[in-house]
Amino acid sequence: MKPITLHEVAKACCGTLHGDPELTITSIVTDSRKAGEGSLFAAIKGARVDGHRFIPAVVEQGAVCVLCEEKPDIDINYIRVDSTLVALKGIAEYYRSLFTIPFIGITGSVGKTSTKEFISAVLAQKYNVHKTGGNFNNELGVPITLFGLEEEHEVAVIEMGISGFGEMTRLSKMVKPDISVITNIGYCHLENLGDRDGVLRAKTEMFRYLKKDGTIILCHDDDKLRTVTDYHGIRPIFYGTGNDEYRAENITEKGLDGIGCTLWHGDTRIDVTIPTMGRHNVLNALCAMAVGTQLGLSADEIKRGLESFENVGSRNHIIKTDTLTIIDDCYNANPTSTKAGLDTLSKLSGRRIAILGDMKELGKDELDLHREVGAYAKEVGIDMLVAVGPLSEATAEGFGEGAYYAATVERCIDRIKRYLQPGDTILVKASHSMQFERIVEALS
Repeated sequence: MKPITLHEVAKACCGTLHGDPELTITSIVTDSRKAGEGSLFAAIKGARVDGHRFIPAVVEQGAVCVLCEEKPDIDINYIRVDSTLVALKGIAEYYRSLFTIPFIGITGSVGKTSTKEFISAVLAQKYNVHKTGGNFNNELGVPITLFGLEEEHEVAVIEMGISGFGEMTRLSKMVKPDISVITNIGYCHLENLGDRDGVLRAKTEMFRYLKKDGTIILCHDDDKLRTVTDYHGIRPIFYGTGNDEYRAENITEKGLDGIGCTLWHGDTRIDVTIPTMGRHNVLNALCAMAVGTQLGLSADEIKRGLESFENVGSRNHIIKTDTLTIIDDCYNANPTSTKAGLDTLSKLSGRRIAILGDMKELGKDELDLHREVGAYAKEVGIDMLVAVGPLSEATAEGFGEGAYYAATVERCIDRIKRYLQPGDTILVKASHSMQFERIVEALS
């Protein structure tokens, strides 16, 4: 983090400073365990833990200031605010203003993280890239991501996730992207957003703080995104598998070895093998090509970047045991991403088994959407489906014969191995709160 003074911090968040205004900080942390020399500790009142309790500990660790809602009981510089969370966003907006490098904001219902990794892999061929780590893509995670910017960074790739209206406006106010990317509009957070039209409205809030000469990059294969034709004079750049500005041809699935394709932009042709499964990753690669081209990368640099891509966490992570092939995709799930996972599974060899769990935050149509996913699994030729969780009983119903139901993860783990045979390929996918990593661990 670039050093900034306590005066700058207090002014940015409209806080009241008690201490030396010229004192500088070199990091801002919300986890007391990461506090150290030169750090400012933001004490957040959470549902279970109040960060104010840890102020004495961070002082001992070398923190020079705390951002807090209550006067500390210990002698330390502090900035008092009404809301620490709101204050952090103000500080993050100010800190971002200290950088003139390109900022790429990425959102979408599915594929945000994978697209972020594709874009980062491509841009890393020419630039020193700062990118969102882990799942730090919300109103707390984005400030933490921005505070990680260092003077040597040449481009920032920021993932932005939401669950309701207004959140994207607040995120984009901090990020102020030069390039806004939306991957797709799916069935996510419908309990807050209503329907896909609501999702589109919420996601496109990102454009409100797009730079005046900024760039919008959208997937034309998405029926909702293709309705976006203009935003205050900015015409979107589209990518897709049709006759788009950035398009893909000759798509060849190579099973666990990835997917081959030819990417086009004007007269530029890139023949590439993407080292991960799934046709949807061709779209992610096209998006990265579009961003890379906007930032001056050559075709060779883009190709090297795409071929260096690596999945992160439990996203299409392939695990091979002595007898099974497991596709660990249990980081999260919604109908769109689950269908994409089933498409991938359907192209693989061996008996194809899907272990699917509840998809959360789908609103009033949640059971119909689960039933639809089960029917889709049958349609694409999945041999067996194991449905886990109360909502997923509808998934089993949609699949029909060949489906098994377990009410809980524990019940699934207890029974699953009796269903399996050597040579099976298994997709494991559910919303993160289902804790399906326990099933992956049991099968591994």
